[in-house]
Amino acid sequence: MTTAAGTPKLNRTYKWVGGLLGIVVTTVVFIVPFAFIFLTASKSGQEASLLQFSWPTEWHFVENLVEVIQARDYILVTAFINSTILTVGSVTLMVVVSALVGYVLQRRKSRWNPFINFLVLAGLIVPPAVVPTIWVMQSLGIYKTLHGLILVEVAFGMAFCVLMFRAFVATIPRELDEAAIMDGAGPLRLFFQVIFPLLRSVIVTVIVVQSVFVFNDFQNPLYFLPGDKGATVQLTVYNFLGQFNAQWNFLFMDILLITIPMLVMYIIFNRQIVAGMTSGAVKG
Repeated sequence: MTTAAGTPKLNRTYKWVGGLLGIVVTTVVFIVPFAFIFLTASKSGQEASLLQFSWPTEWHFVENLVEVIQARDYILVTAFINSTILTVGSVTLMVVVSALVGYVLQRRKSRWNPFINFLVLAGLIVPPAVVPTIWVMQSLGIYKTLHGLILVEVAFGMAFCVLMFRAFVATIPRELDEAAIMDGAGPLRLFFQVIFPLLRSVIVTVIVVQSVFVFNDFQNPLYFLPGDKGATVQLTVYNFLGQFNAQWNFLFMDILLITIPMLVMYIIFNRQIVAGMTSGAVKG
């Protein structure tokens, strides 16, 4: 029989074991692969081809870095510019449009709401159709264009964003809407001056999550924006992969470079992501 005095000690033991287990799992899942990428990116081509988790006999980090940046007339620089434009444009449209849709769905109930909710959920479940999407883009004249790919990313990411904003809008009292309307605010002024600033935590969550998704997207740029001029960072891995051989040191250096920006962004905004997720889940 456990005494009251022994219960706090037992709880502390569980917390200590749980924390230690969390550290071990985090190390194995995240830190070990990242260390393998860094070490392989610092080796010579012959040593990297062995794909062993070991220290390099000679460090070639700077040489590999310069070679990757200069490869194919600095295509990695072009790819970073394209990916930045793609990410900023897509996420900006997602935030504004999804916030508006989520607000209207939450505040204005109508007989169309169940059908619209079905479409939103379908956007999460139904996989995208590549060939029909290409046909539509060709008909509109936006195939193989950066702004066309931005619209594709927005369409594929809207469902998640709408659900997040709708859940968070439910936590905002309707009295704020009524007070703003009594003060003479129109619909757009009501939303952008009263409601939108209150969505800060969920906005940060959507920005970070969707930025990571769009920046790391490989499939959509491959299908809808082929060619070197529209290359994104994820497609640059093809620079060092051939049919019969691979330059593993350059490949892992390329992976390291395109991983760092989103990793830093996630670390900085990790607390805001958790706050936005839990607010929408608990109060929505």
